[in-house]
Amino acid sequence: MQYQVLCSDLDGTLLSTKSDVSDFTVTQIDRIKSEMQIILVSARMPKAMRHLQKDLGIDHEPIICYNGAYVLHGQQELCSVEIGSSELSQLGQMASPLGIQLGLYHKDEWYVPGDSERVQKEIRYTKCEPALKDTGDTLKDWEDRNIGAHKVMLMGTKESADFIYLQLQELFGTKLNVYRSNDTLIELAPRSVSKRSAIELLLNKEQSMKDVLAFGDNYNDMEMLKVAGCGVAVGNAREEVKAVADHIAKQNSEDGVAHFIKAHLI
Repeated sequence: MQYQVLCSDLDGTLLSTKSDVSDFTVTQIDRIKSEMQIILVSARMPKAMRHLQKDLGIDHEPIICYNGAYVLHGQQELCSVEIGSSELSQLGQMASPLGIQLGLYHKDEWYVPGDSERVQKEIRYTKCEPALKDTGDTLKDWEDRNIGAHKVMLMGTKESADFIYLQLQELFGTKLNVYRSNDTLIELAPRSVSKRSAIELLLNKEQSMKDVLAFGDNYNDMEMLKVAGCGVAVGNAREEVKAVADHIAKQNSEDGVAHFIKAHLI
């Protein structure tokens, strides 16, 4: 089984814990990285991916951030698609009465209105610190700077997330991708881009998605796995993701990606 490009999601897929790659994974990536391009594909911000690139010895490769909304090769921006101020204002108005906090992301900026258990988890997992700032103030600052969000994370309760999820799909379904990360988290990204579109942007003229080996676990990985030459879901993936995959690997906590590489990539 030979492919030219390996693309992998991070959280719940390549990472064996919430924040790091295992030594076994590093060893397996090291074994193939001279023969294949290794591209990390994530909903994370750039600086939450850079240290993982370095650990894997692939910091010379491009990275796909924010589910494809921001693509970098070194310091060069290859793609940057933002959620505009009008949509962000509407989101703030919808979320506030429900007690839902917004995490706002632009490039390597991350703003939250206050500290919480969820924010502390993100800090531990990503090794990044947010700026604490009122959401209204952040949005005003961004409007003045003429910038938008590469990603918005809605942090609430299961009840508030259930309530707003359908509203978000109805109101923004044609403009934004609405991802349910878990019972209490919803992620929003521009609909015009995806992990698939970002990968296609990075392929050379002789390559297609058939040359890609892709790994994932969640809803935002489904399209990528469907169209890749080989789509692999880890054992802990959602059932819908497993249904579209060509192969099922071990769970991320069991180094599923690394074991698949060892077994299938010579």
